[in-house]
Amino acid sequence: MDHHLSHKNAKNFIVTSTRSDKIAYVCSKWLRTYAAKMTRLLPVFSSFTLVIFPLASLPTMTSISSTVFQLSSPSLTHRKLHRSRSIRCCEDTVGRPRVQLKHPESNGLATFPEKNLNTVKLPPRPRRIILVRHGQSEGNVDESVYTRVADPKIGVTDKGVVEAEECGKRIRKMIEKDGAADWKVYFYVSPYRRTLETVRNLAKAFERSRIAGWREEPRLREQDFGNFQDREQMRIQKAVRSLYGRFFYRFPNGESAADVYDRITGFRETLRSDIDIGRFQPPGEQSPNMNVVIVSHGLTLRVFLMRWYKWTVEQFEGLHNMGNGNMIVMEKGYGGRYSLLMHHTAEELREFGLTDEMLSDQEWQKMAKPGELNYDSMMTGPSFFTHFDDEKEA
Repeated sequence: MDHHLSHKNAKNFIVTSTRSDKIAYVCSKWLRTYAAKMTRLLPVFSSFTLVIFPLASLPTMTSISSTVFQLSSPSLTHRKLHRSRSIRCCEDTVGRPRVQLKHPESNGLATFPEKNLNTVKLPPRPRRIILVRHGQSEGNVDESVYTRVADPKIGVTDKGVVEAEECGKRIRKMIEKDGAADWKVYFYVSPYRRTLETVRNLAKAFERSRIAGWREEPRLREQDFGNFQDREQMRIQKAVRSLYGRFFYRFPNGESAADVYDRITGFRETLRSDIDIGRFQPPGEQSPNMNVVIVSHGLTLRVFLMRWYKWTVEQFEGLHNMGNGNMIVMEKGYGGRYSLLMHHTAEELREFGLTDEMLSDQEWQKMAKPGELNYDSMMTGPSFFTHFDDEKEA
């Protein structure tokens, strides 16, 4: 409470109490002493109001009396005691009716009106997320290229151009089988030369009206193996990586797959945000037939799948690189989640490196809804722990 008082301005002190004369006398005596101290010690303030009443009277109090002390001059001897009329709880200090707020019937339960607010309907999720590895590059043919050409500047070979064009045709054929007339594609691409050349040749399979847009995404770049790479040193380092583990081994002046995982996690969140805000949808459209194509590199795409499906490090270590110009399709299942088994067969996925446990999870993904969790999966459920005694629990 701020205690400010000035003898230059009139002061009103309101002391409320019960009708007891004794309480009024004690309060008035205390107030005289308190006002005298404040007048001498405290700075200017227009008015000061003090309300006093017994706590025990709060639940049943229906009316209160007001005792007003008027301090009209600098001298403390000019105080006068006035007894005003009774003020009821439903009135303010001048007798005007108080505003009575009406509360909705809630039966004593808390209400959350924000739940009834209209929410914006999210645009439909893309029908597919298609992962494409770049076409054959000059480095795939001759590893000595890495010793004289910076990795981001290595382009595709003539064979790589053909692989990209054929991949584009396969993607179009797959999409047209849906029978939808309003389908489109949207591209995310690594900034490396070989991926940019791949997407340009891949896009030849689509008319301009079918391409909703594209974005260069640096987080989709290749794993960094260092700067100019000595051929013999790279051979030794890759041998050491096989012993150390492909996920955690970091190349000198480069990255590990774990480093790639971190930046892919950021890209995944960006992708999910783009999906939620409908970045791929033209203004005014809500088509469920959008197809997102991600053109990147072998290890980067494997890490993307690992991050999306929450695969373990051990499961990642068992994956194989997809071929140049090949694709893996994540297609929306019956419940709205993306599953590899919507497009690929179990045999194809086993060749890629998926285990029976991972295939079982993909079967679950086909039917599950966004936000659900597969509690039977070793990746997320308690089946990882082997110390439980089922017989004792039974």
